[in-house]
Order: sequence, then C-alpha cells, then structure tokens
Amino acid sequence: MDFNLTKEQEDIAKAAREFALGEFPERAQEFDRNETFDLDIWRKACELGFVGVFIDEVYGGAGLGLFEHCLIAEEFWAVDAGMGNAVITTTFGAELLGLFGTEEQKMKYLPPLVKGEAIISTAITEPDAGSDVTCAATKAVREGDEYVINGSKIFITNGTLASFMNVFCLTDPENPDRHKRHSFFIVETDRPGFEATKLRGKLGIRANDTAEVSFSDVRIPASNLIGEEGNGFKELMAFFNQTRLHICAMAVGLARSAMEESIAHIKRRHQFGAPLASFQANQFKIAEMATMIRAARNLYYEAAWRTDQGRMDHALTAMAKWYCGEMAVKCADEAVQMHGGYGYMDEYRVQRMYRDAKILEIYEGTKEVEKIIVARTFLR
Repeated sequence: MDFNLTKEQEDIAKAAREFALGEFPERAQEFDRNETFDLDIWRKACELGFVGVFIDEVYGGAGLGLFEHCLIAEEFWAVDAGMGNAVITTTFGAELLGLFGTEEQKMKYLPPLVKGEAIISTAITEPDAGSDVTCAATKAVREGDEYVINGSKIFITNGTLASFMNVFCLTDPENPDRHKRHSFFIVETDRPGFEATKLRGKLGIRANDTAEVSFSDVRIPASNLIGEEGNGFKELMAFFNQTRLHICAMAVGLARSAMEESIAHIKRRHQFGAPLASFQANQFKIAEMATMIRAARNLYYEAAWRTDQGRMDHALTAMAKWYCGEMAVKCADEAVQMHGGYGYMDEYRVQRMYRDAKILEIYEGTKEVEKIIVARTFLR
C-alpha cells in the first residue's frame, strides 16, 4: 500500500494551504466575533478551482475525487475552521445530486456551484428530528404535476445563502417501513412560502451561515424530486457516507493547527526558569497529539480512497468520523491547557479552535450514532 500523495494531490494541498493562508488569517477573528463572512472569498476560491473538485467535468467540476476534496478541507481548516467551512460547505448537497439526480437536474444545478454563481444547502434536521431522521415531519404532498411542502428545518448550513436546497420530506407517512416514508426534493429558495432566519450565538464556526428554514405551501414541480419517491432515507445514508469524509479531514486540519500552535507556544514561553517544552508533561501531550493526528489521517485517507475506488466501507467511514472528531476535540483541549490563561482569550487562536472543534462530534452524525454503526457492523 502506497501512503504517498501523487504529485497532483500534493500540488492541490499546497495550493489550498497557500490560498487559506493568504485569505483567512487577517479576517478570521472579525468573522468569528461578528458571525459574518465575505462571499468574495468564496468566489475567489471558486475561480481558483477549490470548490466542488469532486463534481464531474461534464458539469463544470474538476472531475477529481472525494479524496482531493478532503485534502482541500483539511488545509482550509488548518488555517481557520469557520472560514474554511464557509467555503467548503457551499457545495454541501452536490454529492446527493451527483448520486441520484437526473441528468437534467445535474446540468441545471451543478455548474453554478463551481462557477461561484450559486450555493446549495441540504435541509434534513428538524426541531424534533435530529439523529433519528425517520421522525422528520416536513411533508411533501403530490398535487397533480406539483408537490406542496409544509414544515420547518433547523441548523441548516447556508440556509440564508442558498439559491436552492435539497429538502428531506415525508411523502408516505402510512408506509409500514419507516425507512421508505421520505423523499428528497430540490427547492429553489426564491419560491413563495420559503423563509430562512439566520441563527446566531453558535459556539463555533461562526463565519459559516446556519439557519432555521420554514416551508408554507411551497410549490415545486414534480420534476424536482431527487431519485425515487420513498427512497429518501437510502439516499441520505449514501450521501452521508460521502460527506462524512470531509468532516474527518476538517478534524485533522484543526488538530494539526492546534498542535502547531502549542509547539510554538511551549517553545517560546518559560516557567520555573525553563521553556515549557522541556517539561515532560507537555512533551507527552505533543506526542499524543501527533500520534492521534497520524492515526486519524490514515483512517480518513483509507475511507476516502476506498470510496473513490467504488469500494465504500460504511463501518470504516463511521470509524473515521467519530474518531477524527473526538481526536480534534482532545487536541484542541490540550492546546488550550498548554497555553494556560492565554488559551482562554480570543486573541489566541486556540480559544477559537476549542470552540470550533466540538461541532465535529455532532453534525452529519453524532459520534454516538457512528459508534452504533460500527458496533452493529461487527456484531451482525
């Protein structure tokens, strides 16, 4: 097994790192404090080819794999999680269209994402339906050649920015199989009855838009159905098996940065007449961080590589998702600990990393859900 990146992959990672270093540091604190973002940065990322690299060339993408998408996500998050997420998540949903969309849907909705002309969102979570997506109550009712959608969603990434979104809806509530009750639909956000409200006060990734959205008699053409009616749950699981990969990459990027900041700090700061780096307690922390980061990267590399090879391993992806998230939280915590009081102040990056890291254990499948997937696979 060859663990080396190809020359093209090395160039992609290097270019992503250089872009992030050139665009993120000066404004990261501003966006975090104000919960805002400059979309011109996203447009520039599109122009340089960092957005939607996994989208097929036929639809304007680079035609690369999810692995390359992950490399970019890791480098962006290594510089700033909030801004990195604000750029990376603008295609969150393109994976679903790539898997199950019709040719007409792909030709219409995918090219604008790569060109920086549109942002996509995916609306799944509801106030009373989180990890158990089969409880989603937002309903789509067929009326002739249209569907009428009513309901609400919460914690929707890019909810106020999206031009269109994939919406997970209840279409067959009486079906005895709860896994066949839902379907996905494309909903353009300029349709009457759609409303999005920005959520504020998040713990972290504040540069990335998060919203509550509602649908009041929103009418869409029947052609906006993604895949087959009743297959929404199956489509969602396939979608998550792809998108959870870039969450792993984000975790590795953040953890990397937490370790780098910690190394610089403990080399620079002195206590008891010696640099903090000379204390065994801190040396052990660095050793543990470096080991966990390496293990996490290897997990997600294998999971992403297998997926791109058409050999997706559901349990492996779940392992990578929970471990990488937990690892990032641990590394961020240790970084704050090594910084002491300085790490508690927002002038220091590790404070923001500490807040940003927690979401990695929650969105797109909590670590508990991922562990259940792994356990059931081995117990089966």
